[in-house]
This record gives sequence, C-alpha cells and structure tokens, in this order.
Amino acid sequence: MLQPKRSKYRRAQKGRMKGNAQRGAQLAFGSFGIKALEEAWITGRQLEAARQAVTRYMKREGQLWIRVFPDKPITKKPAEVRMGKGKGSPEGFVVPVTPGRILIEADGVPIEVAREALRLGAQKFPIPTRFVVRHDYEE
Repeated sequence: MLQPKRSKYRRAQKGRMKGNAQRGAQLAFGSFGIKALEEAWITGRQLEAARQAVTRYMKREGQLWIRVFPDKPITKKPAEVRMGKGKGSPEGFVVPVTPGRILIEADGVPIEVAREALRLGAQKFPIPTRFVVRHDYEE
C-alpha cells in the first residue's frame, strides 16, 4: 500500500531539536558548570528559579553566568476555543536546548560549594544535567 506524500513544510512548525549542541558546549567563563544531557524547551521561569537557587546557596559570593537566553516566544490559545481564528497570544518565552549545551557557569567559590549550588540549580530544570569542571582546574 502506498503511503500518502508528506509536505516538507509540515514538520518545521515548532522546530525540531535534533542532534547535539554545536555551540555553547564548552565552559567559556567559569570553572564549573552544568551541562544538559537531553533536549528540551527551558522556560524563562525555570532559568530564573535556577539562578535564585544557585546564588542563594553561594551566598552571593563568586560569579555566575547564565549561558542561555529564552528568546523563542511560545503561543497558546485559550481553553475551549474553536479551531481557526488565527494564532494564539504569546504565553511565555523558552530556549531550545540540545544535549551538550552548557546552561550555567560559576567561578570564585570552592568546588564543594559550586557542586552543591549547581546541583540545587539543576533541580529546577526539566532535564537531567551533569556537573562539569574546567579541564585545567586546580584546587
């Protein structure tokens, strides 16, 4: 039985996150960071919650870099609305993250403090992450 022919434009509406991160996969600023292990949309609220958790544990010592920015608008139509009548209103902003992308970096604190602070921040994300250390870091 023949399959119906699919349009090439049909799949690209919301964007697909295929493959690993091409850029932003190495530590650039700090000595410690958290790296995404799966693909996901991370919202601005999740990023802000992670930032607050990390800075609270670090007691505002050291420095923190957030390496991703939510610049993709997500729209949503209200509940129980009929089809058609245009696109929904913007609901929030997300950043598409692929595996290998560095999300947050930290520096200026001991490795134990950074590990626990970034662990608390990583709990705010909807994906598994890994704690990474700069390859030339010396205690």
